Amino acid sequence: MKASTFVYPWDVNGDPEAATRIAGLGVQQVTLAAAYHSTRALTPRHPRHRIVTAEHASVLYPTDARWEGRALRPYAAGDWAPGDAFGEAAAQLSGAGLEVHTWVVLAHNSRLGAEHPDTSVVNAYGDRYPWAPCIAQPATRAYLTDLAVEAALRPGAAGTELESLGWYGLQHLHAHDKTGGVPLGDAGMYLMALCFCGTCREGYGEQGLDADSLAAAVRAALEPLWQGAPDDGGWAGVEKLLGAGTAAATRAWRDETARTLQETVVRAVRAAAPEGFQILLHADPVTYHVGANPGVDPEHILSVADGVVVPCAGGPDLLTPFSRAREDAVIAANFPVVSQMGGSPGTLAADVARARELGATEMRLYHAGLASDGDLDAIREALAGR
Repeated sequence: MKASTFVYPWDVNGDPEAATRIAGLGVQQVTLAAAYHSTRALTPRHPRHRIVTAEHASVLYPTDARWEGRALRPYAAGDWAPGDAFGEAAAQLSGAGLEVHTWVVLAHNSRLGAEHPDTSVVNAYGDRYPWAPCIAQPATRAYLTDLAVEAALRPGAAGTELESLGWYGLQHLHAHDKTGGVPLGDAGMYLMALCFCGTCREGYGEQGLDADSLAAAVRAALEPLWQGAPDDGGWAGVEKLLGAGTAAATRAWRDETARTLQETVVRAVRAAAPEGFQILLHADPVTYHVGANPGVDPEHILSVADGVVVPCAGGPDLLTPFSRAREDAVIAANFPVVSQMGGSPGTLAADVARARELGATEMRLYHAGLASDGDLDAIREALAGR
């Protein structure tokens, strides 16, 4: 089973041993960040630093002329990834015998929301989510499409993995996050993710809903949860809180919006890509889920893209709907392998075996740059025995 690990350019650049060390894990591929959100990352083996602070979402390469004169455009990285950081790291990794694929984060950008607040998701209370661009807005869709093409098709890349190509919502660790005081399950999170920007208000109207009445209904539905009532979770919980007909209408608008964006982006990347270029989406098989692994319809998305990267932190069960949808698709099981971040490198061999039984064709390891030496030893041992 083919294995790839996620890597940042700053894990490699300036460390002459990094590429060889990563290749020595037993992976055949690296998924290297080309466009990424803000983060604070540990680099436990780098000879020049231990902490990298990426202050805002940025592209990790020089942009081209397609952005001239446009209000919505990607931001250059600062000193955490100067120049063509992606290209420099990719060359070293390729030189170590590794296939390089781009890792492209799309609808997740706090700086974009701060500088262009009208692009952000707006919840039923009028609160903006600056980290979450509304994917229904035409200008945002055009920006995300062009960003995907430019960031995916970096020189030397054999494929791309597109993260957060769909709706984002409340569940995002934003700065020093203090949003866990009231436990919201799937139902509450869905209601808090509903957008009420101008474009989405019109979209609800197309589904027969009055946006003001819908926002009031969402607030009323959420009130018992704020008071401590249990969130029943799942789509049945949304229907219970909002009413089945209203819930279905909101989902129809959001599902269609995400689906058409995904189609547009993948089509644009494929049109610009060389033959054989692989296009995968980070995805969840429940269409109303939001976040870095946005919800998709498995049959539809596998008719559009070459495959999916599926989160397996909570177990491999999410793989099954994808493996049943298309036999020849790439189904990559994504395992966290940093023990201090909730990963389990010691059980990787067993986890991979179970994922294979459920239809996984490849594995992804998150994340070689963040892992301790002990974690890397466990990964190396697991991959040697597969």
